[in-house]
This record gives sequence, C-alpha cells and structure tokens, in this order.
Amino acid sequence: MNDAHASFGTYGRSFQEKIVQALLTDSRFAEQMVEVIDVSYFELRYLAYLAERYFAYSTKYKVFPTLSLLVTIVRDDLKQGNDVILRDQIIDYLQRMRANPDPGDLQYVKERSLDFCKKQALKAALETAVDQMGAEKYEEIVETIKKAVSVGTSPVLGHDFFDDYEARFTTLKRACIPTGIDELDVKEIMNGGLGKGELGVVVAPTGVGKSHFLTMLGANAMRNGTNVLHYTFELSETQVGVRYDSNLCDVDSNLVIDKKNEIIEKYKDSKLGRLKIKEYPTNTATVHTIRNHIERLSLRGWDPGLIIIDYADIMRSSRQFDSLRHELKLVYEELRGLAHEKQLPIWTASQSNREGSDSEIVDLSNMSEAYGKAMVADIVLTISRRAAEKANGYGRLFVAKNRAGRDGLLYNVQIDTARSKFAIENQCNRIDAEQSDSDEMKAAIRKRWKDLKNDIPNQQILNVQKSDESPIQ
Repeated sequence: MNDAHASFGTYGRSFQEKIVQALLTDSRFAEQMVEVIDVSYFELRYLAYLAERYFAYSTKYKVFPTLSLLVTIVRDDLKQGNDVILRDQIIDYLQRMRANPDPGDLQYVKERSLDFCKKQALKAALETAVDQMGAEKYEEIVETIKKAVSVGTSPVLGHDFFDDYEARFTTLKRACIPTGIDELDVKEIMNGGLGKGELGVVVAPTGVGKSHFLTMLGANAMRNGTNVLHYTFELSETQVGVRYDSNLCDVDSNLVIDKKNEIIEKYKDSKLGRLKIKEYPTNTATVHTIRNHIERLSLRGWDPGLIIIDYADIMRSSRQFDSLRHELKLVYEELRGLAHEKQLPIWTASQSNREGSDSEIVDLSNMSEAYGKAMVADIVLTISRRAAEKANGYGRLFVAKNRAGRDGLLYNVQIDTARSKFAIENQCNRIDAEQSDSDEMKAAIRKRWKDLKNDIPNQQILNVQKSDESPIQ
C-alpha cells in the first residue's frame, strides 16, 4: 500500500486538474499512469471521483474512455445519489477544461506527476523489501524492486486471452458506420460497414469522382445519426457543404443556392448527425494536425463518429524522405494509427496512376506512387469510368482489398456527380473474381463477364459496351 500521506496536494489545485485533463487527452500517458497512480493522491474529491471512474472503466474493458463517454458514466452514476455539491464541482471543472483545451504546460504536468507516482511506487516497494528481508525472502526482494523500477515505463502489455475476455465479448459485436450502399454493407462483404479503428481508401483516376464518393459516405453516415468530421485539402469548406446539401436534399449542386429556403426547411427537426467541415491548404496538414483538431473539438464537447479526409495523398508527411512513395506510405500508416487510437473509422481517397486512367478496372497495382498504401488499408474500393461513360453516368466499382469479408468483386454503378450519389445497378450486375494474382483475377472477371451476358441475355450492360468483349482488354 502506498504512503497514505502522499498526495498531489503540494502541487496545488490547478496542477491536479491538469493531471486529469492529461489523462483524458493522452492515452499513452494514461497507459503509463495506470500502473502507478492511486486515486487517493488527488486531494480534491471531484478529481478523485473522475479518476476512479476513468480507471475502473479501463480495468474492465481494457480501453480508456473518451471524455464524452466518461461524462455519460459520471452522469448516470450521479443520478443514483443526491450529492449536489460533487455534481456541481464536476460540471464546473469540465466546463473550465473545455474552455481551455490547451493550457500549454500539460507536458510538464505529465512528467512531474508520473515521476511522483513512480517514486511512491518505489518507496512502497522498499518498505515491502524491509519486511521481506526480515523474513529472509531475498529472492522476492529482487523481484519486488525490479517490478517497482519497471512500472510506469511501458504501456499496457496487451490482451490476456483468458483474463481479459470481458473486453473481447464487449466488442465482439462489430461497431460499424454503414456506407449506405446496401450491396457493400452486407455481412459477406463489409459486415455492416467500416469499423472503428479501420481505414478505408477509395482509389480512382483524377476527375472520376473520389471526392463525390467521400461526400456520399459522409452524408449516408449523417442519415444514420452519426457525427461526421470532413477534412478538405482542395475544395473550400462551403463547396464541400454545398455537395452535402445536394446529396442530403436530393438537389443538383448548381441549384442549391436557388433552393436555399427549401433546403433549410428540410433540415428543421431532422434527425441527421452533425457535420463539421475543416479546410487546410494542400500539403500543409499532417496527421498530428488532424489529431490536435479532433482533440480540441472533443474538449468542446463535440466528438465525431466518422472522419472523412479528402484526401490523404495531398497531406504532408511528418517525416521527410528522399522518395515520395515512402512519405505517402507513412501518411497512410499514421492515419491507420490515428483511427486505432481514436477508435474511429476513417475514409480517405488516393489517386490512381496513369495506367489506371486507361484501365477498365482499377486495381491495387494502379495505386499511385505507393503500393504500400494498400497494405495499410483495411478496405480498398476503386472507381473507374471512361470518357463516354461520364456522359452516360456509368462506371465500375471494384472491391480490391477487404479485411472484413470478400474482395475481388466488381459492380456496375450509376454515378450522379450533381448530387454526389453512387448506386449499384442491381445484384446481378456483380461479377465475382477469385482473390489471386492480378492476371488470374482479371482472367476470372473476363470469364464471368461473358458468362453473365450468356446467362442473362436481356441484362443491360453499360451503354458503351456494344460487343461481347469483357471489360478487361
């Protein structure tokens, strides 16, 4: 047991409040503190209460709660009692924390508080060692000191399969954000949509509709009541907003301004999720920029359920390499890490290479500059369309990679860029291919394309397809 007289009280109230703030905003710091902190170190009752609920949740579920989740836990707990003073103290503290999300000295607070806790752990170990010495338990003394020295220096060691089963079965029901395209969201393919902690990538040549597809994903999430955070590095915030208006209200984007009153009326009393659009100039935002922005929003009480990044290829890498492909690969790795850290699904897009512009089907080999981007992503969807198809509003969507279910699936899609909408024509227009090497995959698609046309003679294949040839030449 740690010294009962030890506390953070000597550092003052502001310091103690910043310790809790650091725990809520830095999961790595929390992983270090969980091994050494004792909530009794807090002299202020409302901070000890918050810290106790925070670590109790992490002990049970092996993940640290977000600020919004902790608020929900505390609110539910306080409903059971009549401690008005404690409730008011907690509300006042959270409001002040949100008003000052970045006090500027959290790093100092983290270092001093962690050092304090580690010293208390070592002091307690030395006291235990004295008792062990009296009992001549010399080998245990060594282990006691080694354990005390090591705590607080490394993160949680991982998931214990048998002891930590509660966390496993709690998350067994996959938490997903649907794409809104039923044919993709089915269990055999995306199993409900893009899951928390996952990275989805849409690949297409320039001008095909990557940004429109990302807008559609965000709008469909909003229809399910999900808060969407949309980052744009090319279009302005208002341009992106107009695209959401056109999708959500089924109005051509060039008519949005003319139908202002009609659109505003549609949003009244709607159950749509909230949308925030943040613009950064091309090649200026890093993943650290995105992370800091998300944390500032969280401290103000707004948490996204889905992040859209349009698009990752024009972000700035946090490290400089001689080769662009290495920088791009790092950007995607950092995005995947951000998705996992925040437990949020992230959709982004990637430009295909020049060969992809001339291909009937864009596959993984067409990802511009860095094939390594495909290795990082959980799902890769590609969109392809020829010039004649643009006029007719047709294209093809290919499931190039998929960790959640089947891939190698090809769909004929109708594309309405005026409303940022994509629709798969019908189920019989899906063409399956074996997941194999690129040549074998294309051969399988070619064969199935011909088989489909023979089996369904009245099926309308793309208007531009006039012969019996497959879509892969």
